[in-house]
Amino acid sequence: MNGSRIAAVGHYQPAKVLTNEELAGLVDTSDEWIRSRVGIRTRHIAGPDEPVDELAAHAAAKALAAAGLAPADIDLVLVATSTAVDRSPNMAARVAARLGIPQAATMDLNVVCAGFTHALATADHAVRAGGASRALVIGADKMSEVTDWSDRTTCVLVGDGAGAAVVEAAGEPAIGPVLWGSVPEMGNAVRIEGTPPRFAQEGQSVYRWATTQLPPIARRACERAGLEPADLAGVVLHQANLRIIEPLAEKIGAVNAVVARDVTESGNTSAASIPLAFSKLVEQGALTTGDPVLLFGFGGNLSYAGQVVRCP
Repeated sequence: MNGSRIAAVGHYQPAKVLTNEELAGLVDTSDEWIRSRVGIRTRHIAGPDEPVDELAAHAAAKALAAAGLAPADIDLVLVATSTAVDRSPNMAARVAARLGIPQAATMDLNVVCAGFTHALATADHAVRAGGASRALVIGADKMSEVTDWSDRTTCVLVGDGAGAAVVEAAGEPAIGPVLWGSVPEMGNAVRIEGTPPRFAQEGQSVYRWATTQLPPIARRACERAGLEPADLAGVVLHQANLRIIEPLAEKIGAVNAVVARDVTESGNTSAASIPLAFSKLVEQGALTTGDPVLLFGFGGNLSYAGQVVRCP
């Protein structure tokens, strides 16, 4: 085996849906104001008894079932999250315990909104190097827990959820080379810090960076996979804001691609946003097996990571 592939995907969102109209009862905002600025209509909010690892485990169980695998078939669990409350056990170990995965290596990755694509690249490298045979790669965040619900500039953005992928060895590479990096000197533009930790960002700085600096980087990720942007069947960007997603997708040049717009119903779910949106497109039949899809994460630390994958 000289490559790896995504065998299956899955996602999970809490049952509670928070609408723009309900938010308008909490802070000085309106449905029109939110839709016009970020494109979000609804978001899912986890309850106090729904921790991050529970969200992650639900999504992972769906991916395992879709792949036709048992928990014992997994030997590496990676969870991308920036909202874990405890330092140990980590979320990956807790997910492994919830699912009954024995003896797996368990690691968390905190690259905020670009976490899933970093974790997917890490799993790809581990499988191709022989360090793992099958990996569970999960993006899960409970952004509602780090949000100031009196701050209308941030509370209208966030949602909770998880998405997962099963990665396994393949004869031909179906996960393209990753293109990743960061702009550390601008890292404070997106923050989750303090006691208790709270999410904050410099929205205009992030918008300018995403819409001007990221398009050529995303195109280079396509080049590394040996594809032109016009060859893409799908584009799944971090679901930050519809006003970022649409111009970024257009500037990439993926003129024939289905563009994920899950942000409208899920909000910004940080590391969960890409696998959540990707899994929904697969479930809906908008993408089919073998389709080339660009996954591209960006955000906190001003980090980014992207790769072209073949749809399971």
